[in-house]
Amino acid sequence: MELKSLLDQPNKLPTIPKVAQQLIESFSSEDVSVDEIANQLSADPALSAKLLRLANSAYFHLSRTIGTVDDALRMLGFVMVRNLVLGNSMTAAFRNTKGMDLPQFWRYNLYTACASRWLASREGVNGDLVFTVGLMHGIGQLHLHAAAPEAMVPLDRKCHVLDARRAELEQQILGFHHGDVAAELAKLWNFPEPIIAALRAVPQPLAMPEFSEAAGWVHLGAWRARTEVLAIGDEDAQATYPADVARRLGLKPHWAPVHRQEGTDPGDDAMPSLMALTEGLEAMLS
Repeated sequence: MELKSLLDQPNKLPTIPKVAQQLIESFSSEDVSVDEIANQLSADPALSAKLLRLANSAYFHLSRTIGTVDDALRMLGFVMVRNLVLGNSMTAAFRNTKGMDLPQFWRYNLYTACASRWLASREGVNGDLVFTVGLMHGIGQLHLHAAAPEAMVPLDRKCHVLDARRAELEQQILGFHHGDVAAELAKLWNFPEPIIAALRAVPQPLAMPEFSEAAGWVHLGAWRARTEVLAIGDEDAQATYPADVARRLGLKPHWAPVHRQEGTDPGDDAMPSLMALTEGLEAMLS
C-alpha cells in the first residue's frame, strides 16, 4: 500500500464544514475577520448550539452564562473557540468509520488533548496548539480504517489501534504509520506546517530530524490517556512510560499517579484525573 493511494480516493476523503475550513485558514492569517467567523458559526444552528453547550460547560468555570456565539468568542477567545469547532468537525467527519470503537477512540483523543495541554501549560508553553494537535493526532487511524478497511483487519488482530506499538507495526507492514496519514490530511486541509510536522511526529517524536515540542507533549498526553482508556495496570504503565521524551522536554515523572509512592501528597504537581480534566467537553464526542 502506498500513502499516496489513501489520499487519491476523493469519495473516501473526509469533508469538513466551510466554517471549519475558514478556521483552519486563520492559523496562517494575521487579519482574520472574527466577525465573519462569528456570522458563519451563527448561521449553523447545530454547530452554534454545540459551541454554546461547550462554552457553558464545567471545563471553563465561567461566572456567567454565554448566550451567543459573539459572547463565546469574547469570553473564551478566538483560539479556543476554533479548537472546539475543529474538534467537533473532526468527530463529525469520521462519524461513520467502521471497524473501530469510536466512543472509546474519541474519548482517548479528548483525554490526550486535555492531558497534553495541561502538561504544556504547567511548563509555561502555550497549550492551544498542543490541544489542537492532541485532538487531531488520531485522524490517521480513522482514515486508514475508512479508506483501507481490509488492510486494517490483520493489523487490528495483532495490535490494538491505541496500543503504543501500533505505529511501529504499521511502519513495518505498510511502510508508513498513522501519524504520516494524519499529517497528509492536515496538509490537504491547509493546516500550517508546525501542526503538520507535529502530527507526523506524535507516534515517534525522537525519531524525527527536528524535535517538535508539541508532538512531545501530545505523545506524553497520549500515554496518560491510553493507560486510562485501556485500563493499563500500574506495572505496565510504568514500563511503557516515554521517559526519553519526558527528559527531552525537561519533565519530571511525578506528575503521573503511577510514579508517586503510595500515601505521599501529590501536591500541585499531580495531574488531575482525566475525568475531571475533561469535564464538560464530552459534548465534543456526540
